[in-house]
Amino acid sequence: MQVLYEDNHIIIVNKTCTEIVQADKTGDKPLSELVQEYLKEKYNKPGNVFIGVTHRLDRPTSGVVVFAKTSKALSRMNDIFRDHNLTKKYWAIVKDCPPDSEGTLVDYLVRIEKINKSFAYPERRPNSKKSILHYKVIARSDNYCLLEINLETGRHHQIRCQLSNIGCPIRGDLKYGYPRSNPDGGISLHARSIEFVHPVSHKTIHMVAPVPENDPLWQAFSKILAESGYADESFVTDAPEDPEKNVNTQSVD
Repeated sequence: MQVLYEDNHIIIVNKTCTEIVQADKTGDKPLSELVQEYLKEKYNKPGNVFIGVTHRLDRPTSGVVVFAKTSKALSRMNDIFRDHNLTKKYWAIVKDCPPDSEGTLVDYLVRIEKINKSFAYPERRPNSKKSILHYKVIARSDNYCLLEINLETGRHHQIRCQLSNIGCPIRGDLKYGYPRSNPDGGISLHARSIEFVHPVSHKTIHMVAPVPENDPLWQAFSKILAESGYADESFVTDAPEDPEKNVNTQSVD
């Protein structure tokens, strides 16, 4: 776990592909508890430390995750995610490049909970949900392509399912048709960045999660992008001024 940003209300971390965000039936210690332990030790806090889960990433996916440190921040972050008042970018490494260098995928996804898998269809079906994503090829190597993905909807396994449906399964994703697993057991899908207005301070938060350090292919693509001049860095901007504070309240006789 790598901490990307922290203040009194939220903490943003870079999740590895071996970590789970919230406790599940595996019994493995979730990232939420690791963040609690980190805060407890850092601030020498007695008793329980509040941590609220605002969203999730699939276990084999790496990248940026936002946690709330207060109940007020949790409530407001839940509203931000529910209303889609944020921007998230994902990076995915695929073996076979899409036919177009950029495009939009529109499918109807049906989730089968019994096997924890989604299926894509070109037309609406019972229990299906319309799913839209936008992709762009941002780098190529001899054998792979790196896609940048923006989700318009957030469905179960949406990126994994829709890319597989066009013949571009994500590297390491056995569930969706890639022939081999990755050495670390994860898949080459990375939640690269997130941008939103802070729920309390109203500053603009833009956080970028570095790609996995122990994966030579991720590092190779990072080098390719750096050499091409591609740049995306974390930043926090000041909150917009309150117009009422600039009103001249001096009385006139």
